[in-house]
Formats: sequence, structure tokens, C-alpha cells
Amino acid sequence: MEKKIVFLDVDGTLCNDEGFVPSSARDAVRAARKNGHLVYLCTGRSQAELYDFIMEVGFDGVIGAGGGFVCVGDEMLYHKRVSDDDVRHLVDFFNEHHVDFYLESNGGLYASENLVHHLETMMYGDVDHDEEARRKRDENPNHFIEAMIEGESLYRSDVNKACFLQSDVPFDRIKEEFAGEFNVIPCTVPMFGPDSGELAVPGVHKATAIEALLEHLGIDQKDTIALGDGMNDAEMLEYCQIGIAMGNAKPGLKEIADEVTNTHDEGGIYNSFKKHGLI
Repeated sequence: MEKKIVFLDVDGTLCNDEGFVPSSARDAVRAARKNGHLVYLCTGRSQAELYDFIMEVGFDGVIGAGGGFVCVGDEMLYHKRVSDDDVRHLVDFFNEHHVDFYLESNGGLYASENLVHHLETMMYGDVDHDEEARRKRDENPNHFIEAMIEGESLYRSDVNKACFLQSDVPFDRIKEEFAGEFNVIPCTVPMFGPDSGELAVPGVHKATAIEALLEHLGIDQKDTIALGDGMNDAEMLEYCQIGIAMGNAKPGLKEIADEVTNTHDEGGIYNSFKKHGLI
């Protein structure tokens, strides 16, 4: 069959709810590449969140930060960053309104003052007063929290995007505050809360990055397949020739997808690759 290029979201697609890659997904990616197909990550994560256990699966490249950068192998095709003025605005606004957040750059994840404590409380319980909560934290440290960099200046020039946790400030108020400066979308991490979100460079999303990559590689849009689970995958699924929603995907994504596969832990990626002749 003709060579295909496949785009995989990470959270809720390649990785399960525990944050790990099921063996069926790993085997599917490796087999498809062995058969001559290209497999790219297409994720909201920045490079600092693409941990070794993910990259060791083996990919042909990465679209990261929700389309903010594109890597072909080790080559950076393009990289769009948040302006210094917009970074200052978001940092000042979130600090003033006590919204916990982190800035994503390819060099690291930079945490606001209370973010790590907030995350630990959500994951483990009252780590300040509950010995059992502290034991859980110490015995099962979370790789995402451990990756956070604390105490650094948040007025940075290397920001891809930002994520904020649910707070007393409604999502719509945040969206209104940053209209024209950021594309504000709901966050895809359930633990962060229904009013959590992401702030990305306007006009940048996964489909715009895929289009630029296809032009660079000389690959036709008809040879594209995408798999995702969240509404930040909507443009990607609509742009690609075959858009597949995971069984655990948001209802809105299933409605616009060409088809729905199984969940991540039920072999959704493997079964889709098999169905479409990639393996």
C-alpha cells in the first residue's frame, strides 16, 4: 500500500490515564514504521514533557505545543513562541487573581508559586498534615510534578504556551481577558478541573502544523491519518484524510470523527493500525 503518515495525540491517546504507553500502542507504532509508514506525535505537550519512556517508542518527529513547533527527526522545522508582552500579561494576571499555572518551553516547565503544592494535594491528599498522603507522594513520585521547575523568573522569552488550573476565576473570564493575545481552550487533563485551560499562540493549532509539515515532506493530505481524544484534536481529525477518535474520547470529538476505535488500554491504536493496513 502507499506510504501513510500518522499523527498521534499523547494524553488519552498514546498514553493511558496513568500516563503510560500501553504495550499494544508501542508495538503498533514500531510495526507501522518498520512497514515504511511515518508516525509523528501531535500533542499539546512541549519537549520538556516528552519523557524518555514516550520517545523510546520511536517516532519520525514531533508536532508539539499544540502546533507551536514542528520537529522532523532532530531538525526544528519551525517554532512559534509567545511574545514577551503577552507572557508578562498572563503572569501578572494569574498571580494577581491567585490562579495556579505553569509555562511550557522546550527547555522546561516553569511553575507558579503554589502550583506544585496544589498538584500534590490533588494527587495525594493533604500532604501538609496527612502522613499517609506524604507516604504516597514519597513512594510514588509523579514524573510530571518532578519535571516542574520552581523559583525561576516567569518573565521568559522561550514560552510555547501556558496551562492553568481551575480557580475562582471562571474560564470565560480568562478567555475574555486574553482575547486577541491567546487562543484559550479547555485543558485536556481532567485532574486540573473543568474550568482549567491552555493559552496558545493565536492561529496555531495541530492542523496548521500538519499542513506545514506535509508541504515540507512533499506528502499529500490524502495519505494522512490522525488519532486523538480531546477537543484540541478537532482540527487535526477534520484536516486529515481519516480522523479517528479513541473510545475514551470526548463526545464532541466522536461526533466529528470519521470513526471511533477502542480505548487506549483496549488496543485502540493497534486495532486502528491493523484496520487500515499499516501493520
